[in-house]
Amino acid sequence: MKSYKVLILASIAAILCFACKKEEEKSERFKLLTGNVWMSDSLLVDGEDASGPGEMLEKFVGKAEFKDDGTGYFGQYVGTWYFSNNEKDITISSPSLAFPLTCRIVELTQTSFKITTNFPSGIDGVFLVIRITFKPSN
Repeated sequence: MKSYKVLILASIAAILCFACKKEEEKSERFKLLTGNVWMSDSLLVDGEDASGPGEMLEKFVGKAEFKDDGTGYFGQYVGTWYFSNNEKDITISSPSLAFPLTCRIVELTQTSFKITTNFPSGIDGVFLVIRITFKPSN
């Protein structure tokens, strides 16, 4: 009889423990980003198209998916992503990139995702301004 009481108390404790544990709420920005598969719309370096063959952003052309678990693909790159700076920035990492790209989120809506970043040109103190825009692919 005592073992039944212990079993019942343990069961109640486990239920209360799991019932009190709330799932982390996903932010609106997280839902917007992960809710679409995105298609690159324009890829610019210093205001000029850089998406063609041999151009700097050629491998970013195509679909991009930012999955709930922080993984994804970005054109021809596969890697990880995360928000920073109160979700004003996004960092994209891939073994195929020389270093992680941290980009400012200019716009993120259901119909538009725009990011920008400065990229070292290889000349001391000179940076290239990169701007990539996406639209939903579906």
